[in-house]
Amino acid sequence: MKINALVVEEKNASFVPEQLELDAPGPGEVLVKVAAVGLCHTDLITQAGDMPLPLPGVLGHEGSGVVEAIGAGVTNVAVGDHVIMGWPYCGECKNCLRGEHRYCLRLGEALVSGTRFKGPDAGASAYTRADGSKMSGHFFGQSSFADYSLALATSLVKVDQDIPLELVGPLACGITTGAGAVFNTAKPEPGQSLVVYGAGAVGLAAIMAAKNTPAATIIAIDLHDSRLELARELGATHTINSRQTNALEEIQRICGGPADYVLECTGNIKVLEEAAEAVGMLGTLILIGGAPAEARFSVDHLRTLWGKRIIGTLGGSSTSAQLIPGLIALYKAGRFPFDKLVKYYDFDQIDTAVADSTSGSTIKAVLKNAG
Repeated sequence: MKINALVVEEKNASFVPEQLELDAPGPGEVLVKVAAVGLCHTDLITQAGDMPLPLPGVLGHEGSGVVEAIGAGVTNVAVGDHVIMGWPYCGECKNCLRGEHRYCLRLGEALVSGTRFKGPDAGASAYTRADGSKMSGHFFGQSSFADYSLALATSLVKVDQDIPLELVGPLACGITTGAGAVFNTAKPEPGQSLVVYGAGAVGLAAIMAAKNTPAATIIAIDLHDSRLELARELGATHTINSRQTNALEEIQRICGGPADYVLECTGNIKVLEEAAEAVGMLGTLILIGGAPAEARFSVDHLRTLWGKRIIGTLGGSSTSAQLIPGLIALYKAGRFPFDKLVKYYDFDQIDTAVADSTSGSTIKAVLKNAG
């Protein structure tokens, strides 16, 4: 079928509308009519060439929509279902069998190979240009910067039709990444402290999640007072504008010493190295933000040796099928108001959405498809 997509031709090229031919769903696949898709930092670093998706290609990985058609063997969803397209996974490796789909041993292939990674057409792209040439798709198993997307049925999460479909796309990645880092990785105990560097969509999701834990002290750090104000509204007990205040000294003052948990959501190496100093013995630094490819950081060896933990987390850990419904339940209960992060744009406004997201004036941009 013919679809309308936003194509990145080469590294640092703009998103350009193009009509493509998309294959019909094969065994285990589902065709989704995309209602909306979140714009994520990962899309932008892939556009910049810092993720290894072969270009040209179609990006987008926080999509929600309506099931349009199903391939052979699909039984978990039906035509007309409202779905969020979560991360793909093989379901067969040792990590998948442990229920750790985010750490599937074939994750790189599943997310950024540009081709199908399962089924009889594995290794081939379902995206064809007008001149007959193939191009990359299947980004994070969906390439949802388009009006239709091809996804694996196993990556889909059904959602009730009483929740706005255009709202829930960001639960596929960014929002769950921040929330899951708290619920599944940090797991703060009563009275503990948690610091979040970067009050963007991921960081604010972490703050909302932390408010639903026994953590007593929740500190948000950012350069934008407007984001810090929202962080207070969403659950932060303290805020620090690091442009105006020495964050390390202020953390020590608020916590009476090092923090128990620090979540680094910016991907900025200088900020990351500062964040590592904010935790002490038996404290945990959790790496969330995506730095440029091949980036390296350094920490003091002796202070790390004394029980400091540094751990990375992907996509909030757990599984889409477990984490996404849980966050939706919290949202419906008024305990996870992630709708306060969202600003909507039409698909043809993607350049504006990118500019607003980059400047910090928009926290979570969501592109809506007409109709």
